[in-house]
Amino acid sequence: MAFVFCLFTFVLMIPLEFSFIIPVYNRPQEIKELLDSFCELEGNFQFEIVIVEDGSELSSENVIISYKSKLNVAYYYKDNSGPGDSRNFGMRVAKGNYFIILDSDVILPSNYLININSFLSKTYYDCFGGPDAAHPSFSSLQKAISFSMTSFITTGGIRGGDNQVEDFQPRSFNMGISKKAFLDSGGFGKIHPGEDPDLSLRLHKLGYKTTLINKAYVFHKRRISWSKFFNQVNKFGKVRPILNQWHPESKSMVYWFPTCFLVGLMFSMVLLVVNIPWLLYGYILYFVIAFCLAFISSKNIVVAVKSVLAIVVQFAGYGLGFLKSYFKLVILGKKPKEAFPKLFF
Repeated sequence: MAFVFCLFTFVLMIPLEFSFIIPVYNRPQEIKELLDSFCELEGNFQFEIVIVEDGSELSSENVIISYKSKLNVAYYYKDNSGPGDSRNFGMRVAKGNYFIILDSDVILPSNYLININSFLSKTYYDCFGGPDAAHPSFSSLQKAISFSMTSFITTGGIRGGDNQVEDFQPRSFNMGISKKAFLDSGGFGKIHPGEDPDLSLRLHKLGYKTTLINKAYVFHKRRISWSKFFNQVNKFGKVRPILNQWHPESKSMVYWFPTCFLVGLMFSMVLLVVNIPWLLYGYILYFVIAFCLAFISSKNIVVAVKSVLAIVVQFAGYGLGFLKSYFKLVILGKKPKEAFPKLFF
């Protein structure tokens, strides 16, 4: 026990050297906005930024070159192999001992790195995740989707509060992982989406602890159209039964909630036809509560209305994807790559 304590103390004494790993695919304007936010970071920190162009046709190289005099940024181009493999590539060439992984469609608040360094210096974890929020400059649709994806009344996960959350499953739009944990785990797998919870679950099996750093939030643009949002959450739904097969210990009835919600909503319509409205009244109450919460947080009636629509799209997309995947994998007994080849690189 004394040896373990000394080893843990020694780990904390090693200065944290941060390397930001950012894959990008056909999004030079997003990279510009992200690098602008890097220029505004507070604190006297030395860090590097590793940007990996994943086979883009619309290159970000010229944008990145223009920041060379302001930031320690390295640019790499590789053939398209998916975001997970691109993150692994970035971590292999990075010089730091702690990697912070971001999506290209985020903006950093000025105190982002201060909050991360403060937390890890006091309570070290080899892997952490941070929440996301909507920036005031975002469109009403982006704010609505952000509400749907982060609210406690949806499947948004754990957000807010000051309590430390053990065994949190970080998402790759905003997560950190030590070099040691990356090397031990081999990094991200070939599936997308779903590569981030898969990595978290494999880290848990290796004995690593993960956590949520509430104050390490980013402004996340997410998808900018209803169709793209539906396709995104639909893929999330398809991936979950695959992860449940790979990691049976992660199974939970919670993942059935969007499917049950959608089936219940359709059933309430059928009951209404035969003059039984009580179930539909329950859904109406839920949507009224969602509208009020969205209006309180955004102070914008358009955002509130779109937030209700975003919740319907989120539950429908995820619920249908989950049901389709469960049917193919569990009922028909198909292999994941056979059932959904487009989810694998």
